[in-house]
Amino acid sequence: MGRPAKYPEEFRREAVQLVKSSGRPAAEVARSLEIAEATLWNWVKADRERAARDADPEALSESERAELRRLRKESAQLRVDNEILRKAAAYFARETNR
Repeated sequence: MGRPAKYPEEFRREAVQLVKSSGRPAAEVARSLEIAEATLWNWVKADRERAARDADPEALSESERAELRRLRKESAQLRVDNEILRKAAAYFARETNR
């Protein structure tokens, strides 16, 4: 897992809300809050993505997204395993026919 969050969730929400409501550039808000500009941009981006997902009733939840990523990774690994087993079976079939 990742490292623990450096900033509390409430601080993150308030910082994003400040960017959205103040009309000030995110860089200026980041300097005033003494955080990295890229960090604030990541929070704003995540908020926009979350809002877009919430607006779409067909969208997947975070847990569903995580499960889908896990299943895709597992599926890719199983394909590799199957290919290895197929090649091994072909090899041993040739060996036994000699």
